[in-house]
Amino acid sequence: MNGPAHSPDDGYERPGGQARIPGPRGAADDLDPRHAPRLLPDPDQGQEAAPAPPTPPSHAVLKSLLGAWALAACSTEETQAVEDHLTECAPCAEEALRLRDAVGLLHPEESLDLKPLLRSRVLEDCLGKRPARIPVPVWANPYDTETARLDALLQDFGDSEWHTPVRLKWFEEERRQSRRTTVAGVIGHLLTVDGLIATALGLDDPLGPDAPPGGPAERTEHFWNASAYPTTRKVRDPWREQGHTLVRTVSFAGRGVAELGVDYGSFALPLGDAFLERAFECWVHASDIAEAVDYPYEPPSGPHLHGMIDLAARLLPGALAQRRRAGLAAPARGLVAAGAPGRTLHLEIEGAGGGWDIALDSPAAKPSPERTVAEIALDGAEFCQLAAGHISPEEAAVGQHGDREAIRDVLFAAASLSHL
Repeated sequence: MNGPAHSPDDGYERPGGQARIPGPRGAADDLDPRHAPRLLPDPDQGQEAAPAPPTPPSHAVLKSLLGAWALAACSTEETQAVEDHLTECAPCAEEALRLRDAVGLLHPEESLDLKPLLRSRVLEDCLGKRPARIPVPVWANPYDTETARLDALLQDFGDSEWHTPVRLKWFEEERRQSRRTTVAGVIGHLLTVDGLIATALGLDDPLGPDAPPGGPAERTEHFWNASAYPTTRKVRDPWREQGHTLVRTVSFAGRGVAELGVDYGSFALPLGDAFLERAFECWVHASDIAEAVDYPYEPPSGPHLHGMIDLAARLLPGALAQRRRAGLAAPARGLVAAGAPGRTLHLEIEGAGGGWDIALDSPAAKPSPERTVAEIALDGAEFCQLAAGHISPEEAAVGQHGDREAIRDVLFAAASLSHL
């Protein structure tokens, strides 16, 4: 057979001869025009040609990239190609929106370990730029904050945590009392006692028309015994919704609503003080829950804690008088006219930014530094634990000076402020 013809300079080895090195190839411009790359004419340059643009990806390729695009995993070029395609292809645009929504569901809720003060910082920043049209009253802020903090603690709880045993503690009949319940039972307790404020505002009672008369203990027992089954996590939604409703209602109520009376059964408080008392109770029971599930929980912010301590200090003369009428405290040393200066105990709370003068012989008497007969110094958190009934008066580590009988009476009066 005849093979291909070879020129003398083509570099092939020939029989009886030596291999030759091929000569240099011609430049691209010297190539046969039939084998040169195709060029497109440039309208601005007459007949001069420009390189052909790259071929765009096909519909199938772009559709296969939608999932990566939704996850922001495409390259810059791929992202541009997909987004250009979405402006022209309605089915792919709809699919892209569905994928983006699905990706949003993949993100879990923020962990409690991340920026615990984020909510307050965001609110502070927002309100600084655009004040709220209907602001929350200052006296309702602690309640709004403490319910939000407790709700944040609850958001990660599974069924097992909701049934974790919790022991509620308070002081009554000269000794500490306790009652065992669950995390869900504690939220039910808060729901029912907050209902006292709801009824005072003319809102629905969470216990319904069959709510028993009385205070926190009677209402809580009624709630716990109303069902043959233990309280479950379903109690969270009505408790949180009621809290939002209370804050919203007083925000729209205007001036004067803070003086509205709230009946606790054995005592009554103005609405402003009742909100502060509920904030204190919410923090105390949130700490009980956090302790039961072994989770850290911080005290309220400084101004809110100061307000709670101030409320307890203002209630001490009345609590002391009530214990005296029951024969549980020493009799008054002398009666004074309402508004007149009387015997005084100075209560210094470390870390709370101040001290309080407590009238000893009558709630109507005026405290007088000149008639101070005793002084007590207590840490702020420890005073709150005493007022919550979590520690007994004998266990409170206090700095004491002066009349020992007055000191004992005031410490026991502080513990008697607690209730179920």
